[in-house]
Amino acid sequence: MQLTAGKLWGLRRMADARGIFKMTAVDQRPPIKGPIAKKLGVETAPWEEVARFKRLLVETLQDQSTAMLLDPHYAIPHGIDALSPAKGLIVTLEDSVFQDTDNGRMSLNIDDWSVAKIKRMGGDAVKVLAWYRPDAGAEVVAAQQAYVRRIGEACERYDIPFLLELLVYPLAKDTEQTKEYVEMNTKRADDVLASVAEFAKPEYGVDLFKLESPVPAAAADGSPAVQALFDEMGRLAGRPWVMLSAGAGKVEFRSVLEHAFRAGASGFLAGRAIWLDAFNQYPDWAAIERDLRGGSAAYLGEISALADSEALSWRDHPAYGVGGAGFRPTDASFRHAYAEI
Repeated sequence: MQLTAGKLWGLRRMADARGIFKMTAVDQRPPIKGPIAKKLGVETAPWEEVARFKRLLVETLQDQSTAMLLDPHYAIPHGIDALSPAKGLIVTLEDSVFQDTDNGRMSLNIDDWSVAKIKRMGGDAVKVLAWYRPDAGAEVVAAQQAYVRRIGEACERYDIPFLLELLVYPLAKDTEQTKEYVEMNTKRADDVLASVAEFAKPEYGVDLFKLESPVPAAAADGSPAVQALFDEMGRLAGRPWVMLSAGAGKVEFRSVLEHAFRAGASGFLAGRAIWLDAFNQYPDWAAIERDLRGGSAAYLGEISALADSEALSWRDHPAYGVGGAGFRPTDASFRHAYAEI
């Protein structure tokens, strides 16, 4: 896979000097808005309260993060000035509201938001969550594939890395029905693996995958059978990939990471596993900050140390590094040949 200058630069900005991703997600919306509204006894969480928590996440967790994932609703307008320019900036494109049909979910972009705007504001990468079930209705599957393809094409046009997150979700035939995302205890590894295999195709233009465990986090038990599933997921990805936490607890997510790193993952992009315990102290802001600077920061340090010792540098992945094309400017015509927007 050939890397253009802009994609190379963005991937480098998101990782540490060795090429390991230790990224913190601050873009969650329903998982933060919902509990705040419930605690305050209101229908809709006040913008100021949600934004305040997101800014606090930036302030307390950025030192141990190589990059942070921010959303344009709350985290960017209220927190970007607190983010160190030495940290990578990943920006969310998809809306937390999706189109729900009898045959599955279809992702939507945030209103008035685009790859072009993310590039213009200085983002280092575009992140998109695509709800995907290979066994959803044919029209839903086709719509999700077309959606991801359009984003990949836009990221290629604007020369910015495309970070794709994939999540399986319950269909009408499943017993676990949740509107908000909760990792399915009954999810099938085949659904996870088939999703990765589909979007690893060159036509989608994915530069970095953010993947869920192929088994429920509590089932990541260190066994050879589970490890084989992670190994297959890494093989199918065919490019650097990182793990998402999917709301797993700290102990469970560490076990997931151990499997992932043995399978060739290049780090993590996690949110709730890092900061949920602190957020549960809401509305005690002093307790939240104390826990973020204490337990959350300590855990982030712990999984970062694990990544340092066991994760594969993205630069050493065969797709981009050792044995791969990487970035090789070919001749002096670069300035003439480089793509125009």
